[in-house]
Amino acid sequence: MGNWNVLLTHCQVSKFNSDMFVRNKIISIFVFQNKCAKMFSKACEYGIRAATYIASQSKLSRRVSLKEIADEIDSPVAFTAKILQQLSRNKIIDSVKGASGGFEISRSQIDHIKLSQIVYAIDGNNVYVGCGLGLKKCNASKPCPVHDKFVQIREDLKNMLENTSLDEMTTGLEVGLTYLKR
Repeated sequence: MGNWNVLLTHCQVSKFNSDMFVRNKIISIFVFQNKCAKMFSKACEYGIRAATYIASQSKLSRRVSLKEIADEIDSPVAFTAKILQQLSRNKIIDSVKGASGGFEISRSQIDHIKLSQIVYAIDGNNVYVGCGLGLKKCNASKPCPVHDKFVQIREDLKNMLENTSLDEMTTGLEVGLTYLKR
């Protein structure tokens, strides 16, 4: 694919290829000739991490607090609260009030919730339509320099997000192969 590199959320850089999406479930920044194109907002990155953490704990029949989630995903508490509110409004997570309250996801839903639902709840469909270089107006008739290359990347990203469940995201956490913070 030419000069495309992928900067993974854990700051490793490797050459882009189509299996990158299979091997590394979350890819948030693409680098083209040393120019970054942010794919997800910071809120969306935290949202995916929070939902993954909540799912992992829900599989253990644990309800988790806002503070615990923020600590585990390395996110500010107030910012995490706003993200969790969006996820709750979109019925991705459940918020339980009271002394034994917190956040959880029904165990039967963990396999059915896809990353695309989380991305849409927080960022809308911008990841599928936004310009690869962040230009306000970019389309096929007036493309940016990477417009045509981004078409395939967007399709691959959409496919990965629509086909990756929270259950898959938790699998690596359970055995210590993946992490939500460094």
